[in-house]
Amino acid sequence: MQQETIRERIMQELETVDVVDTHTHLVGDRLNAVDFWQIAHYFWLFRELQAAGYPAHAEQLPVRERIQAFLSAHHASRHTMMNVALSRIFQDLYGIELKDEASVLAADEAVKQSAVQADWAQKVADRLSVREYVVNVPEHAPFEGMRRNAILIPRIDGKIFGWVTEIIESSNPLQAFEKLRETVDALLGGYSKQGCPGIMTTLPRYEAAANQLYDLSASGLVRDQVLMNVLHLICEAAQRHELFVQFFLGVERSWCGEPLPANDPERILKLSGLFERYSCPFELVVASEINNLDVVQAAWNFPNVHVGGHWWYNFRASTYKQSMQYRLEALPALKSSLIASDSRCIEWTYGKIWLVKRVLSEFLAERVASGWLDHAQAIEVARDWLYESAARRYRVQSLNSKG
Repeated sequence: MQQETIRERIMQELETVDVVDTHTHLVGDRLNAVDFWQIAHYFWLFRELQAAGYPAHAEQLPVRERIQAFLSAHHASRHTMMNVALSRIFQDLYGIELKDEASVLAADEAVKQSAVQADWAQKVADRLSVREYVVNVPEHAPFEGMRRNAILIPRIDGKIFGWVTEIIESSNPLQAFEKLRETVDALLGGYSKQGCPGIMTTLPRYEAAANQLYDLSASGLVRDQVLMNVLHLICEAAQRHELFVQFFLGVERSWCGEPLPANDPERILKLSGLFERYSCPFELVVASEINNLDVVQAAWNFPNVHVGGHWWYNFRASTYKQSMQYRLEALPALKSSLIASDSRCIEWTYGKIWLVKRVLSEFLAERVASGWLDHAQAIEVARDWLYESAARRYRVQSLNSKG
């Protein structure tokens, strides 16, 4: 009972603690969901509904059949993480409990009404004190109807893989690599002048390590070795232009048509040569459970390495709690950020951030009840994990003003 009381008290306080959402797919001129189905077919929820029997092409069904199929699958999976988030979205934002056909029709109408409200996105953000959102596409950063624009952290993985291909296919790979140095420097220098705090890239599994530079004059170039040399160029430029480098790791797309989580115990080790050689900050965001401890160990060993939120298949209460324990034991709270909603509409940022705040309140209540933290320390850790760590790295005070 004492722990439950502590949790409720902490949760109440966390509702007003500021948040930086460090990874979204929000688009500034269409932040609001347009109807119920845009929310209900969010990728992660859709997967859970499908596992409970929801048709893959439900949008092709007559409306009443579609609603019944949804309700059946939602009821069967109501205990899963994304279904809990969906219920919370409609309960908190619209005052609707999803239980029958009438409630789904009411929810659809409510979403259609909120879709045309100019201040809806800001109202949703204010419900959980989300101050900043991050996007990776320049055109998405101007946020209509909100007090602040998004923070832009440009995504460059498409460029990276193109550069690697150019070097491999060049008649003189070493010369192409040296020419690329100028290209990378100009690109990152331009981002720095725009006020971007860093750059972001995903990386597939790589059979090369950053603790050496590979000979590009040799015959039979290996693609992963070229990739690792290119990463050195990027980190050199990031260091020169005072940008951080954000790595999203742990999802593989080469095994089949579906992106899958890939637990690789050497994933972080192979990058450690970058952390040691360059002084620019690094932020590590992983989608695979096994790497949650690896990124904490990297941040413990290298002052310039920081741990980000949970991505893809790592976004679960169990993995969050486990990694929170890793982080609490090993790292100053300012070295870790928790929130990476990966959301495509403002309503899902609410659902997923509510989930993380709920899990965080449970974790901190356990720590307070067992005597490892007092209440004030618990709230201070939460503030750093939810806001301060990312805010410092992303220089939010000097960014994204709308004037």
